[in-house]
Amino acid sequence: MPHDSISRRRFAQVTLGGTAGLVASASAAARQPQPGRDANAGSLTDVKGIRVGHFTDTRRPTGCTAILFDARVTAGVDYDGSAPGESLGVMLQPTSPLDRIHALLLTGGGPMGLGSTAGVVRFLEERKVGYDWGIPDIRIPIVVGAVIDDLALGDGRIRPGPDEAHRACLAASADPVQEGSVGVGAGATVGKMLRRAGMPGMKGGIGSVSARFGDLVVAALAVANAAGDVLDWRTGEIVAGARTADGKAFARTVDALRDGLERSPRAGMPLVDHPLGATTLCVVATNLALSKPRLTKLAMMANTGASRAINPYHTDGDGDQVYAISTGTLEAKIPLTTIGAIAAELAADAIVRAVRTAAGVEGWKAVRDL
Repeated sequence: MPHDSISRRRFAQVTLGGTAGLVASASAAARQPQPGRDANAGSLTDVKGIRVGHFTDTRRPTGCTAILFDARVTAGVDYDGSAPGESLGVMLQPTSPLDRIHALLLTGGGPMGLGSTAGVVRFLEERKVGYDWGIPDIRIPIVVGAVIDDLALGDGRIRPGPDEAHRACLAASADPVQEGSVGVGAGATVGKMLRRAGMPGMKGGIGSVSARFGDLVVAALAVANAAGDVLDWRTGEIVAGARTADGKAFARTVDALRDGLERSPRAGMPLVDHPLGATTLCVVATNLALSKPRLTKLAMMANTGASRAINPYHTDGDGDQVYAISTGTLEAKIPLTTIGAIAAELAADAIVRAVRTAAGVEGWKAVRDL
């Protein structure tokens, strides 16, 4: 298995080595096509060299999703949220010389869930994947972690840890990503900003799509855990979000906020919008070779797609994050603007798929329940 070879001093200056052979055996059931999945929608794993695995804890529910790479990847990130819960992702910003990572972990459990990245580190270290730190038989895997707050569902003391993340790695495969209420999407919810006013939210989840243009592949995966409503950006219609108190219709969050101001101009409506409480996570990936600055811009453009699908978006308490990944296997002079425009649409579509494929739980109806 290829390794990275690097000294401490030159740690951030060399290219990440390949991580071939990461896929572990998963149960046959986990590899079966997901019922109701639109085969034409595509998946993040359509970008060759990316593998995805879930761990789902149905007791609460909660879970985590591991994204592993077979070969060198370059990564960038866009943080526009007020309170992103993340680990090592800050090193992907342009001011850091580190531009390559070994894995991504998306997890529930709020800030306490970030510790589960240790399970991915353990998985990679067991396979001697990571930077050569100059110490015999030691490799340093760089695992970026991102969390959503799903603690409002059930017993918040139940949350993913290192062992659960390790199991997600073992389940990772290049099969189409399972969608809905699985992995990090198990405890995701949307439209929850108006709960203090008696307007319940709905169930969120995880969704994935892709687009292929000859040899070029662009894909997206999204975890919809938003404070605002989720919209079909093509029609402008609300797909999932805050419900009226009687549960018969959508409350239309922005309209409700406006009405609250009209009734109480000095205070407005009481909101559930605390820091870290609502986070949409998105990963866009392509096989097109792109540098870290270019991927940072790609993440920014993809974030505009998320804003088409969520309203309101980037609220005062959200932790929204968008990661952009390049496997670098395709060398082509394609304008970044073209890739970014496509990625933005895919990000929006992945968010909508996340709620459409979700399953409801007590107190949180799903789209399929309406």
